[in-house]
Amino acid sequence: MVAALAAAMAAVFLWGCGAFQDIRPQAEEAADERIYIQDNGEMVIVGFSQIGSESIWRTANTNSIQRALTKERGYFLITDNARQKQENQIKAIRRYISQRVDYIVLSPITESGWDTVLEEAREAGIPVILADRCVDADASLYTTWVGTDSFQEGEKAGRWLEENLKEKNRLYEDINIVILQGTPGSSAERGRTEGFASVASRYGNWHILDCQSGDFTTAKGKEIMEQFLASYPDIDVVVSQNDDMTFGAMEAIAEAGLTMGVGGDIALISFDAVKEALELVRKGKINVDIECNPEQGEYIHRVIQKLEQGLAVEKAYEVEEMVFTYRNVTEYLDKRTY
Repeated sequence: MVAALAAAMAAVFLWGCGAFQDIRPQAEEAADERIYIQDNGEMVIVGFSQIGSESIWRTANTNSIQRALTKERGYFLITDNARQKQENQIKAIRRYISQRVDYIVLSPITESGWDTVLEEAREAGIPVILADRCVDADASLYTTWVGTDSFQEGEKAGRWLEENLKEKNRLYEDINIVILQGTPGSSAERGRTEGFASVASRYGNWHILDCQSGDFTTAKGKEIMEQFLASYPDIDVVVSQNDDMTFGAMEAIAEAGLTMGVGGDIALISFDAVKEALELVRKGKINVDIECNPEQGEYIHRVIQKLEQGLAVEKAYEVEEMVFTYRNVTEYLDKRTY
């Protein structure tokens, strides 16, 4: 399995999102609080197509965008919940085009299948801002992307496991790993899988026993973890590609009479770093949580400000992220808003 995943890495990993640039909201134009979009006295109409509400993270991401694009700031925001179906997102985008919105913000459920509808948006002269996930399409079909580097997140998970095993003098012991993957074809699933594989492929003693999709949901995560436990009696590490699946996996592990986390039977590597999960990191129930920052609304607001002023924007903007373990999590918990 490691070899198969490593083979997927043989080609250069192309996001189609250009070089990452940083536009931390606090750092840019900090001394100038004017909202440029209000200068002409008109509302800026934004159509936002969100994947759904499948996780705590997704809800936080939606809330971030709604907080940033408010009427007080000169926006009229139209939001559509696609309920995890690409066809719903395509319908929403076409509806936004017919409504002649000023901007479209799209968080794409999968990477492929967007060329036609994005071409329609371009022909209508509507800039498309990708949020969170990216697309496998001609880069000229969207204006910019704001999100997180999922490949780097997966790589961070692999490096944490590497260091953890070194500390325990187990780096070259046989280590059995199962992976709870997210929605197939999404950039988050692809990046985290390939990023982790880029580290795992260095170690012939790291055995990836199985990879299956839990669709980023708690219920599916529990179901797949139950299957893993029934099929593989000696699992050392669970890599769960979001916190909601991790919660389900934890239920399955506990019901099987096994322990987890620091000093437990099974080590848990999770992603997203929502507050509920970070509490479990503090308690030692989750070994490490790789942050995927949902607070992208202010970045999108800054991008629109630039476009409204006729300024050029970069092709990609990456938000900042951290890695949390029991050693550093306590100082950040009180500040967590999601």
